[in-house]
Amino acid sequence: MNDPRSVLSVGATLGEGPIWVERDAALWFVDIKSHKVYRFDPASGETANWDAPGEIGWVLPTDDGAFLTGVEDGLYRFAPDGDGFTKLSEVEPDIPGNRQNDGAIDPAGRVWFGTMDNAEQDPTGHVYRFDAGEVTNSGLAPVTITNGPAIAPDGRTLYAVDTLGRRIDAYTITDAGELTEKRAFLVLDDSIKGSPDGAICDSEGGVWVGFYGGSAVRPDRFSGGEHHQDRAWRCRWVRRLCHHGAQGIERGAIARTAACGQSISLSRERAGN
Repeated sequence: MNDPRSVLSVGATLGEGPIWVERDAALWFVDIKSHKVYRFDPASGETANWDAPGEIGWVLPTDDGAFLTGVEDGLYRFAPDGDGFTKLSEVEPDIPGNRQNDGAIDPAGRVWFGTMDNAEQDPTGHVYRFDAGEVTNSGLAPVTITNGPAIAPDGRTLYAVDTLGRRIDAYTITDAGELTEKRAFLVLDDSIKGSPDGAICDSEGGVWVGFYGGSAVRPDRFSGGEHHQDRAWRCRWVRRLCHHGAQGIERGAIARTAACGQSISLSRERAGN
């Protein structure tokens, strides 16, 4: 992989959820704390943004040309060129201290997303499935900060990230959309600094993980029990990656970074890009 370079600086407070949308050849992502959705066209260099109705954790394209988004109080349909944000379903109205953090779609069209304690203290974060207009709790044990989930390309495995627990567990996705057969995929020791954040799968089933904090942060790839990628990046706050371009693991990758919404004593070079 070539050394990374900054392609866009937006000064995000808490950037998250980059996704490459093929239909308009553009990168979409959110700034959670600033309640923003961004679109970046790398060919023209043009950037657009929209105000969300609250802290927004993720954005995913839908077949009708719009997007499904996870906002702190529920799921919304987002039509950039139409009606804006339309609420579809509430999520965790009984846990007002939670917000949504990350989401992914499987090959069957089911959306999997996670919540987290906004104060990052209590284990109130859950993983949910959105299918046929209904939100269902996946039944996974709650953690403080959920991340991912990442979905294997065949749609049979879900990887759930426990950020503060510094581990990733794999689950089998049944035809009915249930999660079974939990097994540890990655349990981190002190050899890798930082906390596992957003995760994605490439076309070969490798799991790429952004590590947040620590002395250096890398987009690391894991598969078959092996650690394949170990290149430090000159940015400390990597949240998540997305792949773009031609199919396969040799295509390009874009990482979303975030500046913490708190005072920090280290350099913020490239943070928020």
